[in-house]
Amino acid sequence: MTLTFELDPKVDPALCEGIVALWADVSNAGGAVGFVPPVTADDVRPELAKHLAAMGEGRTRLLVGRDADGAVAATAFLALNTHRLMAHWLWLYTVMVHPRHQGKGYGRELMDAAAGAARGVEGIEAIRLTCRGGTGVDRFYGSCGYKEVGRVPDAIRVAEGDDRDDVIMLLPLGTV
Repeated sequence: MTLTFELDPKVDPALCEGIVALWADVSNAGGAVGFVPPVTADDVRPELAKHLAAMGEGRTRLLVGRDADGAVAATAFLALNTHRLMAHWLWLYTVMVHPRHQGKGYGRELMDAAAGAARGVEGIEAIRLTCRGGTGVDRFYGSCGYKEVGRVPDAIRVAEGDDRDDVIMLLPLGTV
């Protein structure tokens, strides 16, 4: 079984609640998606609202992966650059696969779908993302073709005395 991906789905309350639940579950399972557990749906909603506002302005696109039951199982947000000198690459944000689907290859499917979506955006030559050091996710992104192109030591404070590197990774779309 694989996920079914949709770029720019119709945003309705059910989709929003599915994303909020996914985001909270991923965060509470230790996923590095902008929060430190414990996280509630109410914690996540304002962050989703920021993403939705950027979508409404045409700066961000949503990629959703649904499981066989139609539930939101994965997401990624593709954010276009507004700076004219950086318009040839986009950011990939809030990359998530539900913990119950971990280990099934869905993360790689999501990354492949995100790369396909980016290739469909006129003028886009690369995808850039950042990830929290110390989680091992940089190895996963590396296995998907991303290369580490920078690192800011101790840029992310998870807790007092627990600072992590901000790892910057790039996927040139012409090579994958």
